[in-house]
Amino acid sequence: MNLLLDTHTFLWFINADTQLPFKDVELISDLSNIRYVSIASIWEIVIKFSLNKLEIIGGFNTIENFLENNDIEVLPINFSHTKQLLTLPYHHNDPFDRIIISQAISENLHVITKDEFFKLYDVSVIW
Repeated sequence: MNLLLDTHTFLWFINADTQLPFKDVELISDLSNIRYVSIASIWEIVIKFSLNKLEIIGGFNTIENFLENNDIEVLPINFSHTKQLLTLPYHHNDPFDRIIISQAISENLHVITKDEFFKLYDVSVIW
């Protein structure tokens, strides 16, 4: 299964946060699944971290190390993802979430998210 982790999902996973359901932890931990984090999520994390709205134990470099050590791929934003944005209704106004939705649709990925707005789009949501 090809999975795209929403920003909060990724953060909860790396922090072993109990807000992330166990079934989702199992899916993300299953190395037979291809797991992605959007570069948009990394961008969002950097912004929150630099504004002191997010604490990362060990600093930002721990995220890169975690991705590498756990075979989680960073999904870049390409032109087809931005074109997909043109077709999205404005159920969700968050630009980071909108590009994640566009990426999931374009790449046929299942998104692991708690965000109920994702379900308003033609995207596979796991939660």
